[in-house]
Amino acid sequence: MEDKAAAYLMSQGYRILDRNFRCKIGEIDIIGEEDNNLCFVEVKYRKDRYFQGSAEAAVNIHKQCKICKTSDYYRMVKHISPDRNIRFDVVAIYGEDVYLYRNAFPYIAM
Repeated sequence: MEDKAAAYLMSQGYRILDRNFRCKIGEIDIIGEEDNNLCFVEVKYRKDRYFQGSAEAAVNIHKQCKICKTSDYYRMVKHISPDRNIRFDVVAIYGEDVYLYRNAFPYIAM
């Protein structure tokens, strides 16, 4: 599903920088750039909207904290300025439908 999400993001004007960035803290599915923002993207898939709950709701506060901590580590190892604009996006996929939520949650400082 991440291939589908990455293709969709590129069709929306994103430039993909990294995929499946992993460290001890956690994982970020897709890292890209759009409109001078460094975007950390979580991808969630559901077969449909009726079972398992919504894909967007799966990115709960615990998951958001892990993504924020992992983004801090990514920026440190990639020597990205702390002044760089960052954003946290979610791509929700339901069957064949793709939804992009830009700025889905705020940065959570730890």
